[in-house]
Amino acid sequence: MIRVLVVDDDFMVARVHSGYVERTPGFTVVGAAHTGADALRAVRDLRPDLVLLDIYLPDLDGLAVLRELRADASTVDTDVVVITAARDAETIRSAMRGGALHYLIKPFSFAALREQLEHVGALHAKLARLAQRPAAGQEDVDAVFGARPRAASALPKGLTTQTAELVQQALLTHPDGLSASECARATKLSRPSARRYLEHFVEAGKAEVRLRYGGSGRPERQYHWRG
Repeated sequence: MIRVLVVDDDFMVARVHSGYVERTPGFTVVGAAHTGADALRAVRDLRPDLVLLDIYLPDLDGLAVLRELRADASTVDTDVVVITAARDAETIRSAMRGGALHYLIKPFSFAALREQLEHVGALHAKLARLAQRPAAGQEDVDAVFGARPRAASALPKGLTTQTAELVQQALLTHPDGLSASECARATKLSRPSARRYLEHFVEAGKAEVRLRYGGSGRPERQYHWRG
């Protein structure tokens, strides 16, 4: 089992993310911390394999925590995935330069986090196999350094990443689901455009359709973000 420490200043968000981790085979939560100081203390006491690290903490920010972890010989091998609402280039660059394995922007789905956890699991397995060999070949090195999360599915012609993110956000903030008309109103898109993005997410396995029955007429297609 890969042991995970969840760090987030919001107790409820930390609980949700902990639930996501526990739902992923091969991973278990060993603790949660809600401040930077508590996070550093928990890493040194619990020795997790992976830290899910928020940036916005009430004392030290997550980047300072990351620097402390990398500067301490006892915690330098702990993997870190940043989970944050911070979208500015400087924070993203600092996280990458500081040694974070990946960077997830909140809010994200269970599927998005599970994909990153599976990447961490695959990387641990490859490093374990590498440690059993007297010397590494280039193919072994490529397997480790090339062990990146799979790229997101390419959007069909005519769809844009920015609008897809807008529709995804609308679905995430409406857990009871949205019809194409409701999604169009929420995103200020035309109904046909909103429906194209919604159907794309269904085909990609990221959303599902449920039928909503009204008083009369045909049932309406209602879209729900999976996970």
